[in-house]
Amino acid sequence: MNPLEQTTHLVIDLIKQNKATDFEFSIGKSSGVSTAVRLAKVETLQYHIGTSFDVCVYFGKNKGQATSVDLSKESLKKAIESASMIAKYTQEDPFNGLAPKDRMAWNIPDLDLYHPWNLEAQQSVDIAKECEQSALEQDEIDNSDGAELSSYEGETYYANSNGLITNIKNSRHSLHCSLIAKRNSEMQTAYEYSIALDSNDLASPSSVGKKAASFAQKKLGSRNLKSQKCPVIFIPRQSSGLFSQLLGALSGSRQFKKTSFLLDSIGQSVLTDSINIYEDPLQLKTLGSRAFDLDGVLKNKQFFIKNGRVVTYLMGQYSANQLGLKTTANAGGVSNCHVESNYDGGLEELTKDMKKGLIVTDLMGHGINATTGDYSRGASGFWVEDGQIQYPVSGITIAGNLKTMLKNITYVGNDIDLRSNLKVGSTLINEMTIAGEG
Repeated sequence: MNPLEQTTHLVIDLIKQNKATDFEFSIGKSSGVSTAVRLAKVETLQYHIGTSFDVCVYFGKNKGQATSVDLSKESLKKAIESASMIAKYTQEDPFNGLAPKDRMAWNIPDLDLYHPWNLEAQQSVDIAKECEQSALEQDEIDNSDGAELSSYEGETYYANSNGLITNIKNSRHSLHCSLIAKRNSEMQTAYEYSIALDSNDLASPSSVGKKAASFAQKKLGSRNLKSQKCPVIFIPRQSSGLFSQLLGALSGSRQFKKTSFLLDSIGQSVLTDSINIYEDPLQLKTLGSRAFDLDGVLKNKQFFIKNGRVVTYLMGQYSANQLGLKTTANAGGVSNCHVESNYDGGLEELTKDMKKGLIVTDLMGHGINATTGDYSRGASGFWVEDGQIQYPVSGITIAGNLKTMLKNITYVGNDIDLRSNLKVGSTLINEMTIAGEG
């Protein structure tokens, strides 16, 4: 029995002394290193070692929560006592309670998520410097916002009064580079990154740097656009944000609070009937995979959107209780979510099919009303005519309503970005409003 598992059993004993009706808690340890360089100088080199304890106790339908970053017996005891005291003074909530015992993650598969990296300080500095230097060697790259390499590994135990004790070990490593390109008095910024569970799967430092440089170079010579309505393509890294808004609108908490632009939408058509969205949480060695949710409920593959229609909301046990439904094991969000492609091609092919319109590569601001769906954000990208990119654009705003925007998605490309928990390709919306000059 490792020390963290021993502490888990200690916590269970301490909670039982407080005579709670039910309980659940998570306890974890993590470590990592992050290195940031700028213009070949080390700006930060940090080692991280962290611990966490989150406990929830129930006295009937009264609930109390407490946290601690100290795993000593005395601190754990104080946190449990605090949670117990809070529970006794909070108002009874009939929707409180653990998920059903038969839904617990009693037998979880090994998802191959743990690939620690014995990263030495000098090695991390050398990798970050190589990444940045490969970018600075490219034409018109005038300055750098830096390159950063980070490595993380952790282990978390979850236990509850159903008798469940389970754990997960994971790792995550990333390399990021941000640059500034300059032509005459014009400057443009861009970034590129690589992220993986296994350091062996990271893109090479030079390729990350060169891609960041290429993105910055392509932005030079940007123009404004006249205000108009036209088709818009979101590249994959921006498409993920768009579909995140859709999934957020389908969250159980937004539904029972009635703060969703897709309120009471089960069975309703919200996308074209050729688009499906599902999560596949048990995929091996995959970013976003997870065997159980924050309620300890075993996860499985499931559809949220099928043939364009809402199949289910995304619910943990509490929001499911509020809605009178069964949990979908989404306490804490989705895990390895996929937007299925309905188009044989990626950005290049979509651009040809669009013929005339805007490719959005960057978005600024947070002009999104989650309740009404109103959407307005600063944007930059490329203008397309005759199916070919003509010139970069900036200083514009794109606007619409998310409900309409989602219905107006014609195609989702097969150029899927695997670096995110939400995996989606380039997305073509047949019409949005562009606010530019005049």
